[in-house]
Formats: sequence, structure tokens, C-alpha cells
Amino acid sequence: MKQLLRWSTGILTLTLGLLTPAAGLGQSLSPVGVWADDSQNTHIELYSCGNKELCGKLVWLRPTTDSTAAYPQLDVHNPDPAKRQHPMHNLRILRGLRYDASDERWEDGEIYDPNNGRTYSCYVRLHSKNRLEVKGYIGFPLLGRSHYWTRVR
Repeated sequence: MKQLLRWSTGILTLTLGLLTPAAGLGQSLSPVGVWADDSQNTHIELYSCGNKELCGKLVWLRPTTDSTAAYPQLDVHNPDPAKRQHPMHNLRILRGLRYDASDERWEDGEIYDPNNGRTYSCYVRLHSKNRLEVKGYIGFPLLGRSHYWTRVR
């Protein structure tokens, strides 16, 4: 009987030891770093900001082939005319994302699209160490569009 009890305790300990790291996998991965968007035209640096929040800024833009384009590239579609002369390099495009352990994603944030000057609600979710889903939406996530970014570093 004692041998059966020791054997059962050993199996239970081993099982719990194997399951515990898997349960915390989402928290052990971090989106902090530099990511290439799905078009490979921009690199976005995700970093911690504020009170346990995640933000992101443009750190690299593919040089434009248009000879009339301003250099550096400017935020020409910004709805605020005073900001249209600001360079897009280091422009903060993600803000206010907070981690939700139950959904295993950073949510309740905003993403700014410099291609049209609009701001959308968003969330981000790590699918693996090097693959990040970024979903922008209006109102409900079902009414949005996902983009998949690849980690650069």
C-alpha cells in the first residue's frame, strides 16, 4: 500500500511539473523587440511604456522610390494639419496595450495607420517567439483585420 501511495505521488508530481511550464507559456514570451510588418516595408519597435503597457514606434521605413517624396518621410495623412510635417521615423503607432492573461494577448490599445491617418482599436497576440498577430478594428474585433509581423530582433 505504501509503495502504491509513493508511486501515485510520484506520478502526480511529475504530471504537475510537466504541465505547469506549459500553462505559463504565453506569459514567458514577450513581444518586446523589433518586428517587420507583413509587407516588409516597415520595422516597428515594441517596448514597455507607462504602467505595464505596451507601445510601438516606427524605427525603419523602406526608402520610397518616388523622387517627389519628402525625405525624411513625413506623416502627411495625419488628421491634425500641424503634425503633417513630423517625420514618420520614431512615430508612435501603438499605444495603451495591456496584457490580459485570460485571453493571452495585449489588448485595449490603439494603432495609428500613417497610410490613411486613422486610428483603430487593436490587440496583439504572440503566436510564437517570432510571429505576432496585430489586429486593428472598429468597434468589435470581428469587424477588423489581422496582420502578421515577423520578429527582426
